[in-house]
Amino acid sequence: MDFSKRAFLKTAMDLSVAAVVSPLATPASPVSNNTTKFSKKIAIEEAFATPELFDEWRKLLATNSEKEPGFQKLYKPFLNSPATKEIRDRLTDVGDSRIRDMDQNGIDMQILSITSPGVQVFSTNKAVDIAKKSNDQLAEFISAYPHRYAGLAAVAPQAPNEAAHELERAVKYLGLKGAIINSHTHGEYLDQSKYWVIFEAAQALDIPIYLHPRTPSPDMIKPFLSYGLEGAGWGFAVETSTHAMRLILSGLFDHFPKLKFILGHLGEGIPFWLSRIDGRFANETWTKMDDSNQAKKRQKKPSEYFMDNFVVATSGVNWSPALTFALSVLGSDRILFAIDYPYESTAKAVEGIDSTPMSDVDRKKIYYLNAENLFKLKTDVKYE
Repeated sequence: MDFSKRAFLKTAMDLSVAAVVSPLATPASPVSNNTTKFSKKIAIEEAFATPELFDEWRKLLATNSEKEPGFQKLYKPFLNSPATKEIRDRLTDVGDSRIRDMDQNGIDMQILSITSPGVQVFSTNKAVDIAKKSNDQLAEFISAYPHRYAGLAAVAPQAPNEAAHELERAVKYLGLKGAIINSHTHGEYLDQSKYWVIFEAAQALDIPIYLHPRTPSPDMIKPFLSYGLEGAGWGFAVETSTHAMRLILSGLFDHFPKLKFILGHLGEGIPFWLSRIDGRFANETWTKMDDSNQAKKRQKKPSEYFMDNFVVATSGVNWSPALTFALSVLGSDRILFAIDYPYESTAKAVEGIDSTPMSDVDRKKIYYLNAENLFKLKTDVKYE
C-alpha cells in the first residue's frame, strides 16, 4: 500500500487530523454536514448472556485461580458487584428492555453475540456443550424478534473439528450469520494450523468471523495487572490487535483469501499503524535479521491483507477524529456501525456517527448497507 499521499481533514470537533489516504480505500463522496437521522440502523456488536453462562463462569472462578489471571481479576467483581448488576441484567434481557433502548435511539436491528470471554475459558467438553446450547438459545431469541435480531454463533476453538461442525450447524440450520471468537483460547492463538479447519468452514459458508477482545493471554498479562490495564480501556485492544497481526503474518489469508474478519473499536488501533507496519516489514535490514521470520514469506504487505480480509466496527469509539481517520484510510465500505451494548451508550454511538462530517452515501453504508451485504441480511424495515 502506498501511503505517500496525505490529506488533512477537518473533524466535527474542529480539530485537524493528519489522515493517511490509502489508494485502496473507496474514494470518499463529498462531505456532508447533514446529520439526517436515517431511519435504518443495524448495530453489529451487541452482547448477550444467559443466566446459565454466568453460573458456569462463577463455578469456574471458584476453582480456577491461576490459569486465567485476567479472567479472575476482571470477571469476579463483574459477576458479583452491585455496581454491575444493571449491565448483567441487560445482558440477559433480550426482550422488552433491549427493544425499548433500540426504539428510543432508532436502532432497527442488533446482531447479537455471546459476551466475552464466552466459552473459551472452559475445558473442551464444557466449552463445546455451552457453545451449542448458547447458539440454540440465541436462535430462539431471534425467532421471537426476527425483524429486530440476527446473531453470530459461539464456537469452541478448544475442539477445532467440533467448532467447524457447530459453525456449519449454526449457519445452515439455525440461521446465524457468522461466528464470534473471543481472541485467545487458554493462551493459544488462531494462527496455529490446528485451528484452520474453522476458517475452512467459514470460507466455505461465506460468513465472517468477529475477533472479539478479551483480557490478555496468561503469557502477556503480567504488566497489565498492576494498573487495571487488562480490560477494555487498554488490554483488550493490545491483545486483539496482536492476535490479528499474527493471523495476517501467518499466511492464513494466502490459504483462505476470501475469509473475512471483523475487528471492533475501529480496528483495535491497527489502521493507525498500517504505514509503519508496512515500512518495517519491507525494510531490508529488518527482514534479514532473522532467517526464521515467517512474515518474509507472505505474498502481500500486511496492510493489503488488512484491507482485503478485515472490516472494522465503530463499537465503543464515538469520537469524530478517530472515525474521520478510519474513513480516510479504510474507506466507508470497510466500516460498520456498532454500539457494544450494553457496555456502551446507544445514544452516544448514534451521536458519534451523526456528528462526523461525511457524505450521506458513506453514512448509509456505515449504518446499514455494509451490514446487509456482509451478513446477507434481508430486512423489511422501510428507510430513505
